[in-house]
Amino acid sequence: MSKQSLGLQWAAYIVLIGGMLFMLVPFLQMLSTSLMKPGDELTLPPKLWPHPIEWSNYYKVWVEVNFVRYAMNSVLITVLDMVGMVASCAIVAYGLAFFEFKGRNLIFLAMLGTMMLPSQVTMIPTYFIWKQLGMLNTYYPLYLRSFLGGAFGIFLMHQFYKTLPKELYDAAWVDGANPWTIFYKIYVPLTKPALSALAVFTFISSWNSTLEPLIYLQDKKLYTLPLGLLFLRNEVDNKTTIIMAGSVITLLPVLIVFLFAQKQFVQGVASAGLKG
Repeated sequence: MSKQSLGLQWAAYIVLIGGMLFMLVPFLQMLSTSLMKPGDELTLPPKLWPHPIEWSNYYKVWVEVNFVRYAMNSVLITVLDMVGMVASCAIVAYGLAFFEFKGRNLIFLAMLGTMMLPSQVTMIPTYFIWKQLGMLNTYYPLYLRSFLGGAFGIFLMHQFYKTLPKELYDAAWVDGANPWTIFYKIYVPLTKPALSALAVFTFISSWNSTLEPLIYLQDKKLYTLPLGLLFLRNEVDNKTTIIMAGSVITLLPVLIVFLFAQKQFVQGVASAGLKG
């Protein structure tokens, strides 16, 4: 490797490390503030790390403000959302990828067209649909739609199916396997990277969702973590340290899932775009 190439490589590393540190500073500041005594976050010069560490902020937000209930609500909705989205998208994409029927391409294009519509366009009609069904102030509007599939998830799975040889389906069909057996025994194991990527996408979207719970949930006992965090300022008299503790609790599951599912996430996204 020439000196010029080596210099460019080191320059790229320095820029990437600098960018990483720049992005990391707000998270470290949030963590530090969450462990301070109320009022210490306003001292000059500002403290880089709390002394002493105030763990009671987490107890107050977890127990006294009832974030434990909000967390359980978020887990319930997110799990149902993930199960519905992964199962329905895998099945619909399987049908569009391997079954020949009239209007298949038109259905696929119409589905892709829905991805271009902003969610704000359908928000009011969707609200009135759930209202007519009598499902306001319940969890049904937050996860039931996932069992009907999602355009992005279907597209992701469809593209991944297209990278797999059609001969696998034909050979299993000749051996007497029905389409459901072929799907479950052959294609589900082969599409684990794409399924993992879709599960991570769905988890992040569902866990961080604030607008839909705000629209459909009125009972405080039904609040999710993002919604509880939104109204936390009203619960603790604007104590920044406790609000930051609530932010850390809300953010931590997303960071853990992404760190542990990084390999599957990247592999699934990369593989999904190999074939049109």
